Amino acid sequence: MNTIKIKPEADCKYDILSLGEVMLRFDPGAERIHTTRHFRVWEGGGEYNVARGLRRCFKKRAALVSAFADNPVGMLLEDLILQGGVNMEYVQWIPYDGIGRTVRNGFNFTEKGFGIRAALGCSDRGHTAASQLKTGDIDWEKIFGRDKIRWFHTGGIFAALSASTPGVIIEALKTARKYSTVTSYDLNYRASLWKEIGGKEKAQEVNSEIARYVDVMLGNEEDFTACLGFEVKGTEGLTKLDPANFKKMIGEVIKTYPNFKAIATTLRNARTAGFNDWGAILYVDGNFYDAVLRHNLEIYDRVGGGDSFASGLIYGLMEGKSPEEAVNYGAAHGALAMTTPGDTTMTRLEEVEKVMHASSARVDR
Repeated sequence: MNTIKIKPEADCKYDILSLGEVMLRFDPGAERIHTTRHFRVWEGGGEYNVARGLRRCFKKRAALVSAFADNPVGMLLEDLILQGGVNMEYVQWIPYDGIGRTVRNGFNFTEKGFGIRAALGCSDRGHTAASQLKTGDIDWEKIFGRDKIRWFHTGGIFAALSASTPGVIIEALKTARKYSTVTSYDLNYRASLWKEIGGKEKAQEVNSEIARYVDVMLGNEEDFTACLGFEVKGTEGLTKLDPANFKKMIGEVIKTYPNFKAIATTLRNARTAGFNDWGAILYVDGNFYDAVLRHNLEIYDRVGGGDSFASGLIYGLMEGKSPEEAVNYGAAHGALAMTTPGDTTMTRLEEVEKVMHASSARVDR
């Protein structure tokens, strides 16, 4: 591939750097949020999950840019992140005021769903340390100019947290471009994050500006519509997962944003909470590449599937795999991540490649 030039590993301190908020996820297991008496705790965040996936599954050097309130909850987040192997040298620790009046760490309550009952999330993330980051807070010149990074990833969840976070993203993207770091952005539209600050209109205003500085744009079909205003047209009668729907849309996207070196779109049809159709498309160098389309994929916990797709795709591109291989690394990793609990991957590279090569699910002994 000619359009995506990735700096040599030996020249950079980290392979992947993510900018975003990390929350504690409270998981009620087989119960409901509003009826359970027990939660299991994980860490998770749309942007962070990508870096963690590249570290844990694909053995890449990963780091995080974020901010935490300096209290025991922040320390728990630190412990979970370090267990995941992601470096925290660029994380800012903000003094805690004692009750969270001015700064706190975010929580995310998520139940998995079952059958016709969809998965349900309830975030509690107002006034968090990460949401208060602003331009000038992070020394991007040191990160991209002196330490050097091969790939930088961020996304629309962080962009929606406050009036200041989009500026932090643009500042980072501009500096990354200055030092030839490849950048990716996951649109990751969440209606709950935008509804009190202008809804889809504000989401499009913010994301359309950010998109001008992105190399690799990620999202699903709803993200491209909600965040960038592109509609799928003239495709009546096609099934939801017919890639022709989205190839037409991507053709329009690339005309508006010629700076995009690649576009990757996940395709999902949620038949029930436990069975989804799952696929993906990669557009690069003027061509489309389809991942294997998995009908009736059995789902254990769908949260983080798109993030794991992103980390698998980035791994494939970073390793110089063919576009077809890269999109299938992403789709297979995303599929496997949804077979385990929590937001982050519990999958090994060998398992991803086994699924890519269509091996059976017989017991490995």
